Amino acid sequence: MAKVAVMGSGSWGTAFANVVADAGVADVVVYGRRAEVVDAINQRHENPDYFPGIPLNPAVSATADPAKALHAADFVVLAVPSQTLRDNLAAWREHIGAEAVTVSLMKGVELGTSLRMSEVVTEVLGVSADRVAVVSGPNLAREIAERQPATAVMACPHEPAAVRLQHICKSAYFRPYTTTDLVGVELGGAVKNIIALAVGVAVGMGFGDNAKASLITRGLAETVRLAVSLGADEHTLAGLAGLGDLVATCSSPLSRNRTFGERLGAGRTLDEVIAETKQTAEGVKSSESVLALARRADVEMPITEAVVAMMHHDLSPAEALAAFMSRTAKPERYGM
Repeated sequence: MAKVAVMGSGSWGTAFANVVADAGVADVVVYGRRAEVVDAINQRHENPDYFPGIPLNPAVSATADPAKALHAADFVVLAVPSQTLRDNLAAWREHIGAEAVTVSLMKGVELGTSLRMSEVVTEVLGVSADRVAVVSGPNLAREIAERQPATAVMACPHEPAAVRLQHICKSAYFRPYTTTDLVGVELGGAVKNIIALAVGVAVGMGFGDNAKASLITRGLAETVRLAVSLGADEHTLAGLAGLGDLVATCSSPLSRNRTFGERLGAGRTLDEVIAETKQTAEGVKSSESVLALARRADVEMPITEAVVAMMHHDLSPAEALAAFMSRTAKPERYGM
């Protein structure tokens, strides 16, 4: 059987490890930094920090030793906050096998470089893009941990690697699809967090479904613009990793980014919301790097601009709304 090392014991890492174990065709081990979480997974088959009361497959094992987790792993699944990836990879690099496929569960863009997560992996590990895959889609971790029906997209430029990854995580409740459009899948996953922040702000301000639908639709348009300008297939953004993930993240109270925006829109200060947020809301930091990427590509992203202004330049939600609504009128065209 193949061995899968899941590097990170947070909500999505734990849920994905459980999916692999439930599929029953690979051994899976989770690396966690904290001994109490590792012990709970091994002894009680539970991650009490993220999924209290939800049983994990007993085949999921855990370790606090990254070298042990990575030893002889065929798939190395990265489930850490995106802005910590570079440092973590540098520490783990010597333990990752030459033939291993590295799989990113992360949905962000690196600050300072505006590199997608797969690009950080290829740079730090010195591997080709054919050995890097991405998993994305409407993947609210708690629902998947509860074994509710879900789908995802496995993206890799080397299609056989995507198919192998698909095989190890297909189960009765988790249906994976494959694609070679790594760029489209990654950018769909990164930008949807930013749009979800904007939707959350609108909800927190008391606005209704018209505002939410408008932000989701125009958010998809700016995601398509950016992704296509960087070589993605526009049809990818109409699928699970684009529209599907966007709708789930913007609509669900389980979404960290939507919840973060909602608290901000309700009148809390940014510092207060950050202090209240236990898990990483990737869109807060990635909004800056995505906007830098868009400006480099000469792509307009007005919702992303408004989110950056609120998160990093002290613009109030009301001021951000006024700036967005006062933009020059123009015709609606797909991707415009």
